[in-house]
Amino acid sequence: MTLTRHQIRERAFQMLFALNANPDADHDALYQRVLTDDPNQTVPVPDYLQTLVTGVLAHQSELDAQIDQYLSTGWQLKRIAKTDLVILRLAFYEIDYVEEVPDRVAVNEALELAKNFSDDRSRRFINGVLAHTLDEPLDSQS
Repeated sequence: MTLTRHQIRERAFQMLFALNANPDADHDALYQRVLTDDPNQTVPVPDYLQTLVTGVLAHQSELDAQIDQYLSTGWQLKRIAKTDLVILRLAFYEIDYVEEVPDRVAVNEALELAKNFSDDRSRRFINGVLAHTLDEPLDSQS
């Protein structure tokens, strides 16, 4: 079974959302649950899926601090819907730590995840937060 990067991001979202609700969950069992419907089958975990999940978990406080700086006055991380927070963490992780993924692709993928796992209002919120990352010049030479 070969997954596209988009499908891997969907699985990473599912893993991170489950781990957000239950941080002590068995990672290996969760990987299998998001990768196959057959509980008797063990499938290999794609490297990029592990990279996203372990990376977001390892850098969660830094990612949260980054997200926090883009929130409107009066907003706090704890007010953000968990689905939206997980999507934002994934996007910021890819923007900051995965060089082969262009920032615009990371933003676009986050909006696709929001379409699939959230609602229109959340998608607009995520777009607003992530748009600030693209406002910053990618090339500092003028």
